Amino acid sequence: MTEITDSIDVPEPGTTQDDETEKKPRRGGKRGKKGPFGRLALFYRQIVAELRKVVWPTRNDLMTYTTVVIVFVVVIIAFVSVVDWGFSKLVSYVFG
Repeated sequence: MTEITDSIDVPEPGTTQDDETEKKPRRGGKRGKKGPFGRLALFYRQIVAELRKVVWPTRNDLMTYTTVVIVFVVVIIAFVSVVDWGFSKLVSYVFG
């Protein structure tokens, strides 16, 4: 028969959590040992590595996105123009 304590993570006698977290890495690490040009080169290498991860849209996707944006902007311009025209008519009616 299995005891309940077998399924629970119980630390072994004589060990504490302090033993596991005793060795903390020093702040700075490799970054602190490099000069300004080394850090700048590392920064640009990281930029290039991140850009390689980007999923670039296909030409068809790009055309679709561009069309959606242009149509949306035209609709918003039309809406704002109608509201502006309405307010100008209202102001000229009220003030004269």
